[in-house]
Amino acid sequence: MTTTRRSSANGRTLPKPAAAYANLLARVLPQAREQRRWSPADGALPSLFVSHGAPFTLDDPQWLGDLFAWAQSMPKPRAIVVISAHWEQAPAVITAAAAGTPLYYDFSGFDPHYKTLPYATPDATDLARRLTGLLGPTPVHEFADRGLDHGAFIPLMAMYPAADVPVVQLSMPSLDPRALLALGARLRSLREEGILLLASGFMTHSFAVFRRPELVAETTAFDEWAVDALARGDVDALTDYRRRAPGAAVAHPSAEHFVPLLLTVGAADDPASAVSTIDRLVLGNSIRSVQLT
Repeated sequence: MTTTRRSSANGRTLPKPAAAYANLLARVLPQAREQRRWSPADGALPSLFVSHGAPFTLDDPQWLGDLFAWAQSMPKPRAIVVISAHWEQAPAVITAAAAGTPLYYDFSGFDPHYKTLPYATPDATDLARRLTGLLGPTPVHEFADRGLDHGAFIPLMAMYPAADVPVVQLSMPSLDPRALLALGARLRSLREEGILLLASGFMTHSFAVFRRPELVAETTAFDEWAVDALARGDVDALTDYRRRAPGAAVAHPSAEHFVPLLLTVGAADDPASAVSTIDRLVLGNSIRSVQLT
C-alpha cells in the first residue's frame, strides 16, 4: 500500500503520521477478523503487561507487527479489561461501555492526524457489569463520556485492529504496587472466562535518556533486573523496586508506568511464569512486554 507523504520545512518528504499503522491495517485486517475466538476448552487466558508507547508507536512497523503477532498467538478474547498508566483515580472507575465511545486523546505536541484515528469497539455492557460485580460491594462509577486513553487504545489498535472485541478500561485506584498486586488477584478469575487482562505501562520510562544517551546503561540495568525478578517470581522485589532495582531513579522517575506490571503479576496463577514477547530498546527505553499464566 502506498501512503500519503508530506513535506517538511526543508522540503524533505516525510511519511504521513501513522503510515505504518495504515499499512498494518491494509495487510492484516482479514486475518484479524478471522482470528479464532476463545472457547472454554482453551482454558484461562494469560495476563499481559504491554509497553504501549506514545503515538509514535503507530509509526514503528516492527512494534506494530510484534503486537499483532502477540495477539495472534492467543485465541481472540471474549472481552478485554485494560489498565493504563495514564488513568489514576480512586475509588476505581471505568470507561463508558457503549459501543463506539469516542477515544480520549490524552496527548499533545503530536501531529493532529493522530487525533483523527478511530478505534470504535463493540458494546461492553456485559463486561462492565461483570467487572463491577467483582469490585463490589462499593459501587463502581462509569464515566459515560470517557473513552479509552492512549495507553489503552494504541496497543489495542495493533493487537486487535478489527476493533471487534468489547473493551473496558479500569482506572488505577492507587500507584501503590501492593494495592495493584491485590487488584490483579481480584480480577484473576476473569481470565478463566476468556477475558483478557491487559496492564499497559512501559518497562522503562525515562525522558532523561533522550538528552543524555549514556543513561541507557541505567535503563538497561533496570530492565535486566526486572527480567530476573520476574523469572524468580520475586514479588517482594518487584513491589519494592524503588529501593532494590538498579537505575530505578532514571528508569522510573515516577511510578505510573511501572506499577501496572504488578497488576499483571497479581492476576497470574504463577508469578514466575513471565515470558517476554517483545524485547528491545526504543529511544533508550525498554519496550519489554510480558505475559504470565
